[in-house]
Amino acid sequence: QVQLVESGGGLVQPGGSLRLSCAASGSIFSINAMGWYRQAPGKQREMVAVINSVGIAAVADSVEGRFTISRDNAEKTVYLQMNSLKPEDTAVYYCNADLRSLSDMSLRKYWGQGTRVTVSS
Repeated sequence: QVQLVESGGGLVQPGGSLRLSCAASGSIFSINAMGWYRQAPGKQREMVAVINSVGIAAVADSVEGRFTISRDNAEKTVYLQMNSLKPEDTAVYYCNADLRSLSDMSLRKYWGQGTRVTVSS
């Protein structure tokens, strides 16, 4: 069984920083892309940042220059460093990984349970 577990969310003031982590565990054969998505109240889930297995990353225009995605392949972990946070960054942040499990070698998309980020004074 494969699990993605996020951590690092919380309440922060505007202009502050947070670092989210997401660790993949279980019977994993290989991991392709990993990423972060977010869903604000009343809005659709949107891509924040993605990174492939060799470290090539892409971020949404709304977070360009403020958020940085990185990963540690040995630890099967992806990070999202969020700086200069704004109230509009408030959302539940979800980790995502495209991976092959040992029990099912087809490429599937897995999601974490989400971690809440609130930016407010």
